[in-house]
Amino acid sequence: MEAAPFHDDVAEGPADAMAYWVNAADGLRIRVAHWPKDGAIGTVLIFPGRTEYAEKYGRDAAALAERGFATVAIDWRGQGLAARLQDDRNIGHVGKFIDYQLDVAAVMDHCAALDLPKPWYLLGHSMGGCIGLRALHEQIDVAAAAFSAPMWGIQMSAVMRPAAWALSSLSRYLRFSHVFAPGQLAQPYVLRAAFEVNTLTSDEDMFHYMRRQLEGYPDLALGGPSLHWLNEALVEMRTLANMPAPDIDCVTFLGTDEAIVDTDRVHARMESWPNGDLVMIQNGRHEVLMETPAHRTAIFDRLAEHFIAHR
Repeated sequence: MEAAPFHDDVAEGPADAMAYWVNAADGLRIRVAHWPKDGAIGTVLIFPGRTEYAEKYGRDAAALAERGFATVAIDWRGQGLAARLQDDRNIGHVGKFIDYQLDVAAVMDHCAALDLPKPWYLLGHSMGGCIGLRALHEQIDVAAAAFSAPMWGIQMSAVMRPAAWALSSLSRYLRFSHVFAPGQLAQPYVLRAAFEVNTLTSDEDMFHYMRRQLEGYPDLALGGPSLHWLNEALVEMRTLANMPAPDIDCVTFLGTDEAIVDTDRVHARMESWPNGDLVMIQNGRHEVLMETPAHRTAIFDRLAEHFIAHR
């Protein structure tokens, strides 16, 4: 088991974090971080969103440790310190969206090899919510699931949605699917957006927490997605929307000021989830796990209650 670098100074999580290089079945190298907890009552597997990296979840690992849980976080292929898939490392890309399930399988094998405390629980944020929903259908070994602003759809205007489908599909055949999707840039959003108008969090301290991580370690950064990634994501989200809810208990958190994922898709999915509960976060933006201290306390208390009920 090969150790990988981990930046404790910007993660601000429990002090004993460890990170490892893990190879997926197709040989691609990803990074897995682990925050152990003495006497842990279970392990929370965090599936991050697009552009993200393990260090971003250091404070969340600390919140979970306070409630008795060990934590694992993943650098998906194409982001963080995992292998990038384009010569231009700023472009978010994936071969097939289902390839992320190879990363899931590698992480599950890694957790088993480390003999991490069970039960294991899933917590998927944004793109990680899309990957996580598919993983639940594949029956990964978790006792309960939770999602934060899951990417079960992407917010687009009525005019832009058919255009996104058409352009991203056409780009495959005309061989320009490797370029940025329209309106996307190489610079990460958190480094170019002003706090006052950002769509991620209403908490200024958490906003600058994310910004410090990328300023301190630019190799963690990722810009906008490719047209190919966009097309793969649109197809996967449509496929999942037409599938029934998995047979597992679930709680999902969604901000009332969400501006990135399609909130109608989230509401529709949770309304059809027999053992699902949708918790709305008043004035919360996309990063509901990184909202105000009051919101974070309420969310992590609810997560702990949910997970402990499925020990």
